[in-house]
Formats: sequence, C-alpha cells, structure tokens
Amino acid sequence: MTTTNDPTVEPAAVRATGSGPTMSLAEVQQRARGILEAVATVIDGKDGAISTALTVLLAEGHLLIEDVPGVGKTQLARALAKAVDATVTRIQFTPDLLPSDITGVSVYDRQSGGFEFKPGPVFANVVIGDEINRASPKTQSALLESLEERQVTVDGTTHPLPSPFLVVATQNPVEMEGTYNLPEAQRDRFMARISLGYPDARSELRMLQQRERVSPLDTLRPLVSLDELTRMIAAVRTVYTAQAVEEYAVRIVQATRVHPDVRLGASPRATLQLMRAAKSWAALNGRGYVVPDDVDALTGPVLGHRVILAGRAGAGAVSAAYDLVAEVVEQTPVPLGDATDAR
Repeated sequence: MTTTNDPTVEPAAVRATGSGPTMSLAEVQQRARGILEAVATVIDGKDGAISTALTVLLAEGHLLIEDVPGVGKTQLARALAKAVDATVTRIQFTPDLLPSDITGVSVYDRQSGGFEFKPGPVFANVVIGDEINRASPKTQSALLESLEERQVTVDGTTHPLPSPFLVVATQNPVEMEGTYNLPEAQRDRFMARISLGYPDARSELRMLQQRERVSPLDTLRPLVSLDELTRMIAAVRTVYTAQAVEEYAVRIVQATRVHPDVRLGASPRATLQLMRAAKSWAALNGRGYVVPDDVDALTGPVLGHRVILAGRAGAGAVSAAYDLVAEVVEQTPVPLGDATDAR
C-alpha cells in the first residue's frame, strides 16, 4: 500500500504544549531517532521491535515482550528505560511474590498512632516486570488497576501513579515449566505485544565482539529528560486522524470478531489503543496525520495477543492469531483520498 501524502508536512494543529515550551513533531522525531539509535546499540538487529517499544511509550500504553529465554527481552526493557531520564524500577516476578510487594503496604506508625503507606516498586515512571508469568495469578492481578487506571488502591485508599507511566513486562512462552498464563483481561491491558526472536548470524557475531569486555547497556545515558518526554507525549496526542482512517481501523477490529476461526475477537479497548499507537507511529515518521499504512504497521502487535482462536492453544495459537490478523488486514478495503482531509 502506498500513500501520496508529503511526510514532511506538519499542519499548524500538531504543535502541543507540555510542562515547557511547545514541541513540534519535527523535534519529536529528532529526539525519538536518538533514542532508537541508542537502544539499537544494546539490541542488535531488532529495529522493528525497538520502534514498536518507543511507539508504545509515546502512546501512553504498556508493552508485553514475549519470547524464549536469553534473546534480550529484559535488555530491551532496561535500555529503553535508561534512554529516558525518569524513575525506573524493576520487579522480578517469582512464585512467592505477593501483591503488596508490587503495590506497597500500609505500615503502623507508633509515633502518629496511624497507618502510613509505603509505596511499592510500581510507583515509578517506567516499571520493568521481568518474567511476569512466573508469578501466581493473584500477584499478576495486582497490576490490573495500575495498567488501566494508573492508580493503586490499598486498604481503601487510592494512590495515583507518576506520569508518564509505562509498564514493560517480559514473559516466556506459556507452555514452559513454572509459568502461569496471563488471563485475557490482563493481556488486553497491554497496548502491544512483541517478540524479538533469535538474532541473525551477523548480529550475533557483532554481539560477541562488542560485549567481550563491556556491555553497551552500562555506557547508555539518558537522551531525553522527563519534561521532554512529557512534551513528546503531548505532541503525539495532537496528531490528526481523518474519519476515513478511523473507520478503516474499526472495520479491521470488527472483522476479528466475526471471523469463523475466532473464539474471542479484539475488544473496543483494542480499537482505541490501535489508533493511539498509529498516532505515535505517524509522529515517529515525521507526520502530523495518520495514514492507513500506520494502522497496518501496528495491527499485529496491537491486535495479535487479543485474538483467541477456536480450538487452538499454546505458542502455535499465538502465531496463528497473528496470521489471521494479517489476513483480515489484507481483506479490508483501504480508504481512498487524502488522510489530511477535514471530516
């Protein structure tokens, strides 16, 4: 699919105000390019996965990285976190982890005679949840409220989480020993799911040569301040979406619900997050408007983990769901006309 729009065009409406001066989408693209290049020095040969991860960050979503052990899932999460000068915590999920180990706990204070809330590691701008499916379902559910409402309720008191707030969770394939499959409600709260896969021979050889003495992660320094990140996110929100493109996304999502091979299609939340991600993807490509290509590029990561096929289970079902989403996109008519047309 091709588009005729000029990618250098930046309508006046795409400038946004954060906590500082306005940031144009050209500035967003410039800073994003620096982050992508820095993270690429840590994760070789995975530019697509890195771009999707940054897209999710700027779209105010959460990211699930699923793959076999040892391919760099945690390294990608840590590299993205280090590239942004924000508060970062890491939670190692284990079978004995308790919900209070994530959210925090109320502790009795003898001096005041009352209870004082001690925040847990979820109170950070970037939270890395390592091997999330090794914790019990009860502990996994402790993240549900924070993923959706961006708050934590402990002993009847609600505590807001920092902004911006991103959870990057990693998990091994569900059929591996000692893992608990994430329930559908929890998977649906992740904007996108990506898989790294094994590196090619050239990338793996370069990894051996570059990391013999020092890890690139150790030398990675923040490239974007928290204030700049907030302004980048505000600019992404203003990216324009024509009604024809919105209708195109809705047709794709609805097609996953009526497909004969599907037991559970993508949710309305998926539609919202697909368009938010498409805006972020457009901004990374220097455009102030969304085109159908932006939607197509993200249907797999955003919809694939939300579609459940009838009579299929395990890792093979995940791959089949992605293939089905690609089939749906291929069969959905593409809207004609200019994506910058007013509604």
